[in-house]
Amino acid sequence: MSHIPPSCISILQITDLHILPTPEDKLLGINTEHYFHACLDQAFASKQDFDLILLTGDLAQHPCKASYQRILNALEAYKIPSVCLPGNHDDYELMLQVLNTNKVNCQKQVLFENWQLISLNSQIPGSPGGRLSTDELSFLENCLSSNPDYHTIIAVHHHCLKTNSIWMDTMMIENSQELFALIDKYPQVKAITTGHIHQVMDITAASVRVLGTPSTCFQFIPESKEFSVDNTAPGYRLIQLYADGQIKSEISRLPDQLSELQTSTHSY
Repeated sequence: MSHIPPSCISILQITDLHILPTPEDKLLGINTEHYFHACLDQAFASKQDFDLILLTGDLAQHPCKASYQRILNALEAYKIPSVCLPGNHDDYELMLQVLNTNKVNCQKQVLFENWQLISLNSQIPGSPGGRLSTDELSFLENCLSSNPDYHTIIAVHHHCLKTNSIWMDTMMIENSQELFALIDKYPQVKAITTGHIHQVMDITAASVRVLGTPSTCFQFIPESKEFSVDNTAPGYRLIQLYADGQIKSEISRLPDQLSELQTSTHSY
């Protein structure tokens, strides 16, 4: 990637790690921890300087202190800020306990020179689906109304636009219309970036760019009627935020497909 001017904020988004209780554990035949590290290694080998690592949910598959602690250790090695938000598989209370250092935490608002990152919790406890509670929407509106001069990117786990995968879209943010109605009042919102869908999305809706990002482990087959995975390589998203409100973003993937993936599995 070309030289990035100082006025540009650079974010590495990684999502849907699905880290398991021990490093040797596998999910659908995949050692999720190996690929989490491989994605980080490749991103930082690019010689690009990141201002922030953004983790958009499903950090753990079966949440326990040990899995979050290993994620913390991996992120702290890079000595740059990391912000984590919960997905439907996560234990948010446990995340708040373990991912709670100066560099790695669950901070919901980050102010840069002329941008703000707002992280929202779309969990419905006990359900795979997503919803933004009244408190989350109030928090978002407060951040926007209090910082009218800051360009804004919103991060949330569940998707807010349809993917055209019937099974996946049963789990999107139930009240995404409320979200769009709110941000329609605040033209400084430039983008929403999400996890959950294990595939790429890049759609502009009402002047807001809506991004979906591949998982650091297995991917879901786009536009599928029922749960289905394929061996497309793990990936991550690079996001550049410019002083004038422009956003540039691209996906990078690991070089090899997931040969060990158990594609015949019916759920995860």
